[in-house]
Amino acid sequence: MMNPPRLELKNITKAYPSVVANDHVDLCVMPGEIHALLGENGAGKSTLMKIIYGVVKADDGEIFWNGRPVTISNPAEARRLGIGMVFQHFSLFETLTVVENVALAMEGRFDLEALAKRIDAVSEHYAMALDPERLVHSLSVGERQRVEIVRCLLQEPDLLIMDEPTSVLTPAAVRGLFKTLGQLADDGCSVLYITHKLEELRALCHKATVMRDGRIAGTADPAQESAAGLARLMVGRDLPVCAHSAPVVEGDARLIIEGLSRPADDPFGTDLEDISLSVHGGEIVGIAGISGNGQKELLASLSGEHPLSREQSAQIRINGKEAGHLHAGARRDLRMTFVPEDRLGRGVVASMPLSDNSLLTAHRNDMVRFGLVRASKVETFAEHCVRDFDVRCAGVHAQARSLSGGNLQKFIVGREILQRPRVLIAAQLTWGVDVGAAADIRQSLVDLRNTGVAILLISEDIEELFEICDRIAVIARGRLSAAKPTADTDTEEIGLLMGGVSPHAGVRSESA
Repeated sequence: MMNPPRLELKNITKAYPSVVANDHVDLCVMPGEIHALLGENGAGKSTLMKIIYGVVKADDGEIFWNGRPVTISNPAEARRLGIGMVFQHFSLFETLTVVENVALAMEGRFDLEALAKRIDAVSEHYAMALDPERLVHSLSVGERQRVEIVRCLLQEPDLLIMDEPTSVLTPAAVRGLFKTLGQLADDGCSVLYITHKLEELRALCHKATVMRDGRIAGTADPAQESAAGLARLMVGRDLPVCAHSAPVVEGDARLIIEGLSRPADDPFGTDLEDISLSVHGGEIVGIAGISGNGQKELLASLSGEHPLSREQSAQIRINGKEAGHLHAGARRDLRMTFVPEDRLGRGVVASMPLSDNSLLTAHRNDMVRFGLVRASKVETFAEHCVRDFDVRCAGVHAQARSLSGGNLQKFIVGREILQRPRVLIAAQLTWGVDVGAAADIRQSLVDLRNTGVAILLISEDIEELFEICDRIAVIARGRLSAAKPTADTDTEEIGLLMGGVSPHAGVRSESA
């Protein structure tokens, strides 16, 4: 007899006041199967996974585990059954260490010292370096993703749910993760895999189920489908091709960094060493790098979160003005806008409506007069952002936390672009964003660049950098390589630089 499905969902339904997230969903995952779940942002994928993991309770429907009906009331019950989950938005306590966060998910009494050794062993085995004693608030987005993955692997689950696990991993780490998942599947572990990277699932997954508007829209064999075909199944149309013409560079550099060296504020951070770079109007310059190599510190220096001290001789010039000692608000006054890597932590206030989140960074756009907020102007701006960037939500008064990750990212990017900047700095631009929305966001940056704006993009997605950037540099161990024209380099050379190894003469700093 055939083994029963590891997991079977029948008629799962979940409705919220403004939307039906899951509408009579059926799903079947067999033992040892790597099963992809596809869909646009807001299609209901994450809600369905949270129901399986016990975070959300379904309004209707049944869950069967190894052929037996079960009720999963909370994540602890899910873990006892053998279900582990890696969330897209991290479920970590920032004031605790890595090992303490992992311990909270383990059953029974635990020995932190022994657990730290297990974390070291697992993270080394799967090429996802972690220091068990680091405080989570000091970790980059990519490093936090590693914590989530390692924590889940330590539980030795029978079903592993992964929601966008490779969004901020390097190609080498992705290959290591795929090898791990293949080994787990060979051992009988089932994997439910949510991703927007279609080439990944074609290489990894045995079966794909497509969701659209909360319903199952169809199934496919990823190995028999092209990436374009899977995209059509997912979004119901052909994806737009990013129109990226040759740059028309305008005049003097809009953003200039000269000799930026500064120690990390965090003892586990990365010191910046003699970083120099220039970005002209009409070009997109990308910075690639493995998470934790100084991106966090560089972003804090450029955004104004950590201004330079008076003793530092480095220079940061924005639109011809010395800005290194200015705070974030003063830099925005120089017409620089900023898309942070952590959208829920730094991009928006999760509990506030979209309209108020517009006000936070865009209040200079005639939203405040004589110290009083002009509510109609705020609402009009937010509506403009929602409409122009196709943000799918219940309206501008919806809380930021109610949006899917991709729709929230579209809102943040739109909010910054609508302020008509002359310099835009963005980090992890399309992390966790579906292929259709990612194409739209990337095109919006190219269109902005074509109006003469200088854009600096910091990303761990090499494909994204090669798609829209005019020049690419690499940050490794706090040092920045020379920015090379995209046409004069390739992914292999950039990958070597990301590992701190130059194919020619070592890592260099660019002279502005």
